[in-house]
Amino acid sequence: MKITPATQEQVVSVQRDVRAERRAAAESFRRRMSAQGTLVVRLISSPGAGKTSLLEKTAQRLQGPFRVGVLVGDIETERDALRLAAYAPSKQITTGGACHLELPLVERALPALGDDRFDFLFIEDVGNLICPASHELGEHLRVLVLSVTEGDDKPGKYPKAFRTSQVVVLSKTDLLPYVPFSVERALADARQVQPQLTFFSLSSLREDGLDAWCEFLRARHAEVVATGRCSPQFLSG
Repeated sequence: MKITPATQEQVVSVQRDVRAERRAAAESFRRRMSAQGTLVVRLISSPGAGKTSLLEKTAQRLQGPFRVGVLVGDIETERDALRLAAYAPSKQITTGGACHLELPLVERALPALGDDRFDFLFIEDVGNLICPASHELGEHLRVLVLSVTEGDDKPGKYPKAFRTSQVVVLSKTDLLPYVPFSVERALADARQVQPQLTFFSLSSLREDGLDAWCEFLRARHAEVVATGRCSPQFLSG
């Protein structure tokens, strides 16, 4: 009987910082968007928190004087992009199971919007408060949408999502009389995680609070146009 020697295994050490490469790619994308006057706003939230409804109302108010583009992430279907197409050029990014978007997906989808020289590029990430918090997409602003139907304990349970965001939008406030949600407790919890968070309370259904939200976005866009950056940055987590 012929004995075949066992295959020898060899471990090759690759000196490569993948996370640093991803951060550098995100910074390069952000600088490119800044140079052309595009404010990149990324929305993260749990599923059903109201990201798409917020984008509908926001695009309606900004479109006209400003050029708005939207990229939407979901595991399957193109329903959100079709819904938003009435208000702004929109493209669906389907991940096929991945729980978050990554920058290469964004860069491949962007040309489908046509001319990418938008004033505002909104990126709606896959509904998830865990994975998106660990990945940069080259955004200037990371906005966490927190629905009053979710419970006021989310900042304490998902701290990284709040710590790496600059803005919290409290959505569906028209339901506050009907759900056990303490605005004060949620905001205090979130500020304990990230003291410099900016907060907005609004109802997309009733269109309450949208004027202040859109004025904030216009001011951040003006900052990018004037300085080539949008501060502060809290994306390192």
